[in-house]
Amino acid sequence: MIRDTSATDRLVEVGSNRNRKLIYIGAGIAVVAALAFAVPHLSTMFSADSSVSASRLSFANVTRGPFVRDIAAEGKVVAAVSPTLYATSAGAVVLTVHPGDVVKKNQVLAVITSPDLAAKLAQERSAADAAKVDFLRSQVDATKKRSELQKAYDNAVIDQTAGQRDLKRYEGAFAKGAVPVADVDKAKSTLDKADVTVKHAQSDLATDNGSLTFDIQAKKLAYDRQVLLVQDLERQVEELNVKSPVDGQVGQAFIAERATVAKDAQLLSVIDLSALQVEMKVPESFARDLAIGMPGEISGNGKVWNGKVSAISPEVVNGEVAARLRFDGATPSQLRQSQRLSVRVLLDKRDNVLTVQRGSFVDESAGRYAFVVADGMADRRDIRVGASSIDKVEILSGLKEGDKIVISGADTFGDAKHVAISR
Repeated sequence: MIRDTSATDRLVEVGSNRNRKLIYIGAGIAVVAALAFAVPHLSTMFSADSSVSASRLSFANVTRGPFVRDIAAEGKVVAAVSPTLYATSAGAVVLTVHPGDVVKKNQVLAVITSPDLAAKLAQERSAADAAKVDFLRSQVDATKKRSELQKAYDNAVIDQTAGQRDLKRYEGAFAKGAVPVADVDKAKSTLDKADVTVKHAQSDLATDNGSLTFDIQAKKLAYDRQVLLVQDLERQVEELNVKSPVDGQVGQAFIAERATVAKDAQLLSVIDLSALQVEMKVPESFARDLAIGMPGEISGNGKVWNGKVSAISPEVVNGEVAARLRFDGATPSQLRQSQRLSVRVLLDKRDNVLTVQRGSFVDESAGRYAFVVADGMADRRDIRVGASSIDKVEILSGLKEGDKIVISGADTFGDAKHVAISR
């Protein structure tokens, strides 16, 4: 026979249902509490225009405090004075320096050989010598002519005096009956002729003297003009020795050694290392706030230097504006052309300003509205923004200190004005 399990069975006492009831009651209370907490949120969510996950958004609180507007960018060291030297005449060029050489002011950097200019200078010098001889000859001729005119005038005066004496003598003799009246009349006619001769000699002396003076002046002006022409050619020949206009360093050579160049061709550039500036690129939105003379900081090589905005380009290139800062004081000696430095320009500094972290909401709404977050909802609110900096934007109206707003990601809201923020 097969034995059953009746021998191993034992009676188990059933406990009271009180503990089970307590468990059921507690679970019921929890469910009611959960429903009481969830119903308002569910009603809020159902009233929202849309729902967006908080992980897709960025938030920031409105605060009050100091507000500093500045521009920070990378700058490049450039030479404020970097002249480029050009060929003043066509010819063969011999360079006496090489790129990187340190040069002094008025040091010869290149020599241009121009046979045509040298020949022209020799010709004009010869013409100047001829004009000088012509001028000197006119002076000699004028002196000779004046002497002849003076001689004619003096002879006429002598003849006049002799005629006066003869007339006086004949008149006396006629009074005594020694000579006829015809002799007296002849003496009078001779004196009248002498008077006319003196008058004309005096007029010729004055007139010809003025004419001779004008002729000498004309010769002198011609000579002076030729001298100026020679001096200008001498200047051009001297400029064939291309000299450095500043103390500095040779930057770049634009021609090969002993190359033949045309007039006004680029030869060399010289960098004045004592007048370095820092050039930075500023976004167009900030460039309108820049002004010449604004203070700034230039940092690099472990050091910080004070600077000032010295120039702002009037042209916008690729959405940026070029600006330059000069060092406030002596230019640091350790800097080099095209070296990269950090630049910061202070635009404005105020205290007790209502601000919020800068975000894409400024551009998306043109600063006209923002979404304020409270109790899981983002409500659109009209605002007005003021000045902005790299990381903050000034709030003029529509928000108060402590408000929490969506600073980026609100573009996903579309046209919704009430958006539920889900976890």
